[in-house]
Amino acid sequence: METQRLVLPEDLNHLGFLFGGRLLAWVDEACWIAASLDYPHCQFVTIGMDKVEFRHSVREGTILSIHCEKENEGNTSVRYKVEVVDRRNPSAPPIFATQVSYVSVDDTGRKRKIR
Repeated sequence: METQRLVLPEDLNHLGFLFGGRLLAWVDEACWIAASLDYPHCQFVTIGMDKVEFRHSVREGTILSIHCEKENEGNTSVRYKVEVVDRRNPSAPPIFATQVSYVSVDDTGRKRKIR
């Protein structure tokens, strides 16, 4: 799954760059949507991101492309590989890349099998 985000003034930190927490939220949301579309009968919660390393700064007006791809499926969890690139410069190295893991839960928050 792929989605795009436009970096707006309210997304910037005090130095005028994209706030890292905002990017993490966008990544989590995009991968959660991918998992929910792949497994519509499941309720997912985020259990972790493998690595958080911002490789390039991002300025206002940048169009980000967030690409999520299923990498691994367990009994109750699923992991997605995600890359974030500058849409106008797709040949440049990714701005951010990680793996996001989700666990399927029931209404009480207990783990539930995916299949």
